[in-house]
Amino acid sequence: MNNTSILTCRQLTKRYDQGGLDIDVLKGVNLDISVGERVAIMGASGSGKSTLLHLLGGLEKASSGEVILDGVNINKVSSAKLAKLRNKSLGFIYQSHHLLGEFSVLENVAMPLLIAGESVKQSTVRAIELLKRVGLGHRIEHKPGELSGGERQRAAVARALINKPCLILADEPTGNLDSKTADQVYQLMLELNQELNVSFLVVTHDHELAARLGKVLHMEDGLIVS
Repeated sequence: MNNTSILTCRQLTKRYDQGGLDIDVLKGVNLDISVGERVAIMGASGSGKSTLLHLLGGLEKASSGEVILDGVNINKVSSAKLAKLRNKSLGFIYQSHHLLGEFSVLENVAMPLLIAGESVKQSTVRAIELLKRVGLGHRIEHKPGELSGGERQRAAVARALINKPCLILADEPTGNLDSKTADQVYQLMLELNQELNVSFLVVTHDHELAARLGKVLHMEDGLIVS
């Protein structure tokens, strides 16, 4: 594994104002993710796991602290530059696949490349290549509603990888799947990590998945405690 850090956060805090009350969700989180590293974050509901993922992905702004992604301080760039950086350097996988029902699987997977300005031809070639890799080469013209839950999640993994990101942020990626299907998605993520050297940061309640990722961090009351 390369020791170069792809993501660093320092003293990250997040505070929400709820009805005049300040709620501290994150209380000074420090984290480093190296190139090719696989990290699981576990903890009780409400411990701050998903909020941390949103801040690291630039989906929300921190109250204080900094996030360095691929050498860029994401708190100090314009929203347009942040959107470009996020599209280039990050892939997202959620518990719910977030595929667009009116588009084919191929169109869904190709979409991030098209948004980045790649040609339709190049985007299509890359999407087909990835869909074959995740075992969906025979499903490219199907709509998401015609796929099983496991197939939809594998399509979501392919979409997350289409721009060759350096880091995948995953929030309960197998939360809606039965254990056999979840196992297939874990295995796919591990293989892609090794083949493409992409880093994975995965929020999960699943102890088996966490153990297979390698490094396990625990969150408690807005802090990483181990």
